[in-house]
Amino acid sequence: MQERLKNMTKAQKDRVSRLLPNGIPRWIRCYDNGGETIDQYTVVYTGRYGRYGSGFHEFVGMSDNPYHPQGYCQHGGNSNQSIDITTSWPPAIGRKCYLGTRIKFEDLPKDCQEVVLEDYNNLWNIEEYKL
Repeated sequence: MQERLKNMTKAQKDRVSRLLPNGIPRWIRCYDNGGETIDQYTVVYTGRYGRYGSGFHEFVGMSDNPYHPQGYCQHGGNSNQSIDITTSWPPAIGRKCYLGTRIKFEDLPKDCQEVVLEDYNNLWNIEEYKL
């Protein structure tokens, strides 16, 4: 990440640092259902990325190998509210909801992390950041 930041202006560096502190997407929530379904991992994108204007909430469901021909990676969106909020707040890390147990980004398999970073770069319109 340091090499990529060298060629940026101070404003660009500040923006990337805010959106990707230590290379970890700030505005996401990750879930693991323990392999109960093919879309074992679900990542909900949060914040005001504004791709479709306010009120649209994107997410992705993935298997542990989303790039494999027999893997799974499906994107979706909801116009009402984030899919992981069934009451008023999403669960804390380590707590469960119908999507599974909330986990840290670092606990996702590497390929899933790459999918999330690609989506995140696109949603927030930031320079490509890879693992």
